[in-house]
Amino acid sequence: MNKEIPDPQFNAPGKDRAVRAMFAEIAPSYDRLNHLLSLNIDKRWRRFTIAKLADILKRPGTLALDLCCGTADLTIELQPFTQVIGCDFCHPMLVIGNEKIDHQSEMRDRPLLTEGNAMQLPFADRSFDIVTIAFGLRNLERVDIGLAEICRVLKPGGRVAILEFSRPIVPVFRQLFEFYFHNILPRIGALISGSTTAYTYLPKSVGNFPDQKRLASLMRETGFSAVRYHNLSAGIAALHLGERQ
Repeated sequence: MNKEIPDPQFNAPGKDRAVRAMFAEIAPSYDRLNHLLSLNIDKRWRRFTIAKLADILKRPGTLALDLCCGTADLTIELQPFTQVIGCDFCHPMLVIGNEKIDHQSEMRDRPLLTEGNAMQLPFADRSFDIVTIAFGLRNLERVDIGLAEICRVLKPGGRVAILEFSRPIVPVFRQLFEFYFHNILPRIGALISGSTTAYTYLPKSVGNFPDQKRLASLMRETGFSAVRYHNLSAGIAALHLGERQ
C-alpha cells in the first residue's frame, strides 16, 4: 500500500488526511525523537510558553485548551496551573498521551484528552481563557481557518499562545542550523522512527510556513489584538501571543 506523503506547502489541499496518517505512523517514537533531535530544548520552550501565560493562569476558574496536543507534553505541563483539555485529530497520539497521563501519579486533576480537528473544533464559542498550540499550526490544511477557530473558542480577554518552528535570526547560526535541519535531522529521524517521509516533511514544511512577522500579521488579520512574538533559541522557534478582545 502506498503511503500518502503530506504536501509541505503552506495551506496545501488534502494535507489534513496525509498529516494524520503520518503522525499515526510515527507516534510510538515521537516523544523520544523530539527530545533527542532538539537536545531537550523543546522542554525549555514549553516552560517559556507557560511563563507567558502566568497572569491568566492565576485567575480563578481558568480553563485552557491545548490544541494539536499530540502526546500531551504541553497539556501535562499546563495541568498543575489550571484545568486543561487537550485536543488532537490523531488517535494513536492521544492513546500515548493518555498513557503518559496515567503515569503522572502526582497529578491532582487529570487532563481530558479529546479527538477533534483544529479546523472544526468541537467546542462552543467563548469556552476557553487560554488556547495553546505547539508545533501544530504549520500542519493545518488551512491556517486561516484554524486561527479563526481559535479566536471563536477564546473568551474575550483570553490569550492564544502559538509555539512553532521559525526562522533563525543569526546569519552564521542560521546556515549551520539549516544544514542540520535539512541534511542530518531527516536521516536520524528515518533511522529511529522507520519513517522516510515524516522528518523530510518537517524541514520542508517549516521552510514554507510564514516567518515570524508574517504569522503575526495573519493573527492580526484574523482579529487578534496585542499580537507579539518572542524568538526562542535564536529563532529556531518562536512564540506568538495574541488576545481576543
